[in-house]
Amino acid sequence: MTAAGPDPAGRGPGAMTAGGYGAIIVAGGAARRFGGVDKAVLPVGGVPMIQRVLAAVSDATVTVVVGPRRTGVPRDVIVVQEQPPGGGPVAALAAALEAAEWPQTVALLAGDLPLFTRDALGDLAAALDDHDGAVFTDRDGREQWLCGLWRTASLRRQVAALPETADQALRGLLRPMDVVRVGSTADPPPWFDCDTEDDLRRAEEFRAR
Repeated sequence: MTAAGPDPAGRGPGAMTAGGYGAIIVAGGAARRFGGVDKAVLPVGGVPMIQRVLAAVSDATVTVVVGPRRTGVPRDVIVVQEQPPGGGPVAALAAALEAAEWPQTVALLAGDLPLFTRDALGDLAAALDDHDGAVFTDRDGREQWLCGLWRTASLRRQVAALPETADQALRGLLRPMDVVRVGSTADPPPWFDCDTEDDLRRAEEFRAR
């Protein structure tokens, strides 16, 4: 798969995961703190954030973006909409898992990670081992649930077992699983996402360094 945007040269998880890996990019949020604009297409360093994430997983065997279809997303990327639209990351994950045939491991990423790289994905793959998943944690130890690598079968089991009346927060779905937490000394950190205008400015500063 070829994604638009810069080549994030470096090691990736492909050589470390049998049969390659898939990628799910969750990009259907309303972005209320951005005034409702589609933040995934906002540029950092002149490249829309979602295209930067797609570039980081350009060697995935299958990629699904959950959210509206956008200009610049490669044709071989599957685009689906969670139900209901705007239903949140758990609904997005469920829709993505049903949208394709998946290899044994899958990256689960937000669409607003402009600093995420293939090297970062390689770090997650190296930590995965026999765990259900590997996720980055920030400097305060908080899990970044939309910046991780997972066993596909484990995700399917967890989604299938979720009662319809359950809390739809992603952390409630994933935290009970066997998860290895991965710290990162990278500067800038690969898990940095852009929820506000200030975050977007910081990302630009990081890229400019």
